[in-house]
Amino acid sequence: MKAESSFPRSRPGRALAHTPHRPDNRPSHTPRGARRSGPIGRLGTLPPAPGRPVFSCAAISLALFLLITWQVAVDGPLVGLDRALRGEASDLASSDGALGTTAQFFADLGGSVIALSVLALGVVPLVYSRRSPLPLVLAVLAAVAVPLLVLPLKFAMARTGPDGAPLGDYAGYYPSGHAATAALAYGTLMLLYGGSRRTPYAAVVLLNIAVGAGLVLRGYHWASDVVASWALAVLVMCALTLLSGRFLPSRPSARLPRASPVPEPQDR
Repeated sequence: MKAESSFPRSRPGRALAHTPHRPDNRPSHTPRGARRSGPIGRLGTLPPAPGRPVFSCAAISLALFLLITWQVAVDGPLVGLDRALRGEASDLASSDGALGTTAQFFADLGGSVIALSVLALGVVPLVYSRRSPLPLVLAVLAAVAVPLLVLPLKFAMARTGPDGAPLGDYAGYYPSGHAATAALAYGTLMLLYGGSRRTPYAAVVLLNIAVGAGLVLRGYHWASDVVASWALAVLVMCALTLLSGRFLPSRPSARLPRASPVPEPQDR
């Protein structure tokens, strides 16, 4: 009788397996099996690559911003929609005093004093806990992005406000500085604290919608001023997201249970 070889024989399909499997459903002890994908927007993780949604979001925001800017420059159909929305907003704000007060409250949240103060107060404990100045650097970049990007556009477009008053010494109303300040200040805090949880993202989106609605209802800006500022702020946030994924250390995740290696069964 021919004795069988004591060496294990190759099994069909084992070379095609991407992740080691364990019979007790415990996580694999190999580096690939224990690897975790990073938060949204961070590059260098397992497929699907999370960097692609960031670039797609930036491309869509840039296209939207260019479209609105072109319509405002040529006095296109979008400007007519602005006037119609302004008429409806003025009727709503004047017919209900409570609505006007609420709109004013949220519009004030886009002011540089309030928004940047909230950003500064939120970043200080994060810098202390992480022992790194990088969150402060991101906050400063978000704060200086508003005057660097918005003010030149205001001078270039020189758009009058909904009240029709002459600009005088004012640079212009397009895009909205209040909407951009709110989006970048509160959005940066969302980026630094939110992680992969959806609740902070939804809260920041709703807050910025309320700020934009307050600016339109109170007659401080056209609706297109606000939407263009949101698109511009999203572009800056995409850049900050990539910077945070490149330079900020990841949060320590829960360690996987250490599993002792299990010997592979051998055929006999």
